[in-house]
Amino acid sequence: MRVMAQMAMVMNLDKCIGCHTCSVTCKQAWTNRAGVEYVWFNNVETRPGQGYPRRYEDQETWRGGWTLNKRGRLALKAGGRVKKLLTIFASPVQPKLEDYYEPWTYDYETLVDAPLGDDFPVARPKSLITGEDTKIRWSANWDDDLGGVTEAGHLDPMVEKVRAESEDRIRFEFERTFMMYLPRICEHCLNPSCMASCPSGAIYKRAEDGIVLVDQDRCRGWRQCVTGCPYKKIYFNHKTGKAEKCTFCYPRIEVGLPTVCSETCVGRLRYIGLVLYDADRVTAAASVKDERALYEAQLDLMLDPNDPTVVAAAREQGIPQDWLDAAVRSPVYALAKTYRVALPLHPEYRTMPMVWYVPPLSPVVDLLREQGHDAEDHGNLFGAIEALRIPVEYLASLFSAGDTEVVTGVLRRLAAMRAYLRGITLEDDAVEAVPRSVGMTGTTMYAMYRLLAIAKYADRYVIPKAHEERGHELEELGCSLDYDEGPGMYESAAFGEASGRPVPVAVETFHALKQRQTSEGIAPSESMRGRVNLLNWDGVGTPPGLFPEHHAGDAPGEAAP
Repeated sequence: MRVMAQMAMVMNLDKCIGCHTCSVTCKQAWTNRAGVEYVWFNNVETRPGQGYPRRYEDQETWRGGWTLNKRGRLALKAGGRVKKLLTIFASPVQPKLEDYYEPWTYDYETLVDAPLGDDFPVARPKSLITGEDTKIRWSANWDDDLGGVTEAGHLDPMVEKVRAESEDRIRFEFERTFMMYLPRICEHCLNPSCMASCPSGAIYKRAEDGIVLVDQDRCRGWRQCVTGCPYKKIYFNHKTGKAEKCTFCYPRIEVGLPTVCSETCVGRLRYIGLVLYDADRVTAAASVKDERALYEAQLDLMLDPNDPTVVAAAREQGIPQDWLDAAVRSPVYALAKTYRVALPLHPEYRTMPMVWYVPPLSPVVDLLREQGHDAEDHGNLFGAIEALRIPVEYLASLFSAGDTEVVTGVLRRLAAMRAYLRGITLEDDAVEAVPRSVGMTGTTMYAMYRLLAIAKYADRYVIPKAHEERGHELEELGCSLDYDEGPGMYESAAFGEASGRPVPVAVETFHALKQRQTSEGIAPSESMRGRVNLLNWDGVGTPPGLFPEHHAGDAPGEAAP
């Protein structure tokens, strides 16, 4: 048993309101540079819909992820080394720009310089690629206004799949329309197919925390990783000629801070924690013949941090004690393994994804309430799950390789939690038969409620800090951003072109940032000089007076005049 640590995330889809705050803040922090205008490391999809890039889940077309060959061994769906060598200079099996979208701006100058007249001037959309006039036909969130309608719903690859298997069980009549939001980042998989697809070995999985990164010095722009990733979460920077991807905000993680998308999430639906897994069994788990058994196989990889045998093996591998303590308190382990309400996205891709989702239950509650029923009564809830507006088959196609029993079990546990807490809150009577009906105890169910409904910051984000003695392993050499005179041959900075001083986002930057966030007054100016504050930074340098200097006689926390 080779115990390794993995940073992972859980998203509670019942809380996502589709505000896209996570996408915007991630965009501002990581992809506001030339060449990545179309790139969204974090995006929120409206389902049913085609997703971003368009129809990325259609692996018969894009050939992403893994499959089993005739001998039952894992093989890249896009082909092995020989096929990749033959197609290394031309890899047509990947989305085109039109499948993403052609990024644009508007001709604002026309609005300013237009002469006075009777007509209103129009700011035409201009392509950020060619600079010419363009027509907007698609974007990263084009499905937002189309989710669930007959005109576009059938284009969702998962709808096609479920319809073919369930004889048109999903219908789009007005009274059965459904929609949900699905936030997505890189899955930071245990068995990443993007890493296996890279001919130059530029993609690597960090041994200390499992975060998957791209070494910009080694990347040669072959773009085989784009083909190999079934989630299409690796992008090509057409200016630098390099691949880029979500970095799980590793400079923040190293100092115990959550990712930018988690920090700014309005619904507080994201959880970040550490899990331990057996690296020696990853290949065997991903090679399970039955796709519907992949979910259980992935759960089996996650080791119990309270098991003395696991703890001893982890110490032998050099995992620090505070990391083991964090694994015990991990909300990801609790939601995925202990309570079994979080599911992986598309386990059938065999990449062993480590971003998990709690499927939504709200539509069935709303439906019951609209019909005049007691929406929190466990009898009503259990009976209505089968008639959920979001078909169970559709959720199963996303989170359990089509196994509806897995999804139904999760929804029943969530429904039981609502009914159980309703009894405690309104009637002061805990009906123990409710948690027993789903194989849980009242104590365990109450603990799950506290984590899902009222968890505080320290409960949602259990992130152990990196150790200084391992600092050489944490140098910013493999980040998908470049700094002074990088491959793009233009001066850049840590968070975009001309954004502050061109210094890497080092650990001390975030120590200073944390000091500013947690101090009652204004942080000392010297500690923040030349730093980037993600909370009030606009992306174009440091505005004068943002960090005012103190003068003799100033009261604490009082800015100089």
